[in-house]
Amino acid sequence: MEIKLNKNEEIEDLQFKNLKIIQDKTGFCFGIDAVLLSDFAKGIKKQAKVLELGTGTGIIATLLCGKTNLKEIIGVEIQKEVCEMAKRSIQLNHLEDRFQILNENIINLNKIFEKNSFDVVVTNPPYQKKDTGIKNENEKKNIARHEMTATLEDFIKISKELLKDGGEFYMVHRPDRLVDSLCLMRSYKIEPKIMRLVYSNKNEAPKLVLVKGVKNAKPFLRIQNNLYIYDKSGEYTKEIDEIYHNEEEVWKK
Repeated sequence: MEIKLNKNEEIEDLQFKNLKIIQDKTGFCFGIDAVLLSDFAKGIKKQAKVLELGTGTGIIATLLCGKTNLKEIIGVEIQKEVCEMAKRSIQLNHLEDRFQILNENIINLNKIFEKNSFDVVVTNPPYQKKDTGIKNENEKKNIARHEMTATLEDFIKISKELLKDGGEFYMVHRPDRLVDSLCLMRSYKIEPKIMRLVYSNKNEAPKLVLVKGVKNAKPFLRIQNNLYIYDKSGEYTKEIDEIYHNEEEVWKK
């Protein structure tokens, strides 16, 4: 099947299991946060039904299809043009039987799906609160980076409603929103269970935080070792290189 590319679009090789993604060079392109979240969530169990909130170009869902034996993943994206592009990436990777896209605002999902119907929720939500930070002239980038259509609380609230009891919640966010994240998770009965801070290098403050929560679980938080992106020479660390290029078989969990 020939995949049509629109103006400013290009196909990027993910260098993992022959997976590829279509991106608009003028729009919001995926970053290392998406790649790290997909690796953080690779323990998703076999035959799991997964929901991704704010799927964007579909990078996280695409990688999870390669890293896990999930049964199906539904990516929800509010921007129609971005959804259409993600659908073509699904065709490009022949993932039609496992990966679906829904063009919708995440705050409306409780009207579409039954409560307690997903095993896992994965999300890389907008980092900036509404009316904070520097705005971009590109509307697509603003929606991806700022809480213009849904807040962090909206993302966590709908996750609680749609997750099964004992269901897993995976999120990447910024450290300056960590208190907000953990407080909201607990208030909506998603107990923080694992956390990992991500640093550019050992001489800088953390730039990202990965968090796993479990719905209605008992309190106990385990903090994993710090993850460093670059070594002293400015090259990727061994762990980051393995995350990007690991060709091991799909997990059998």
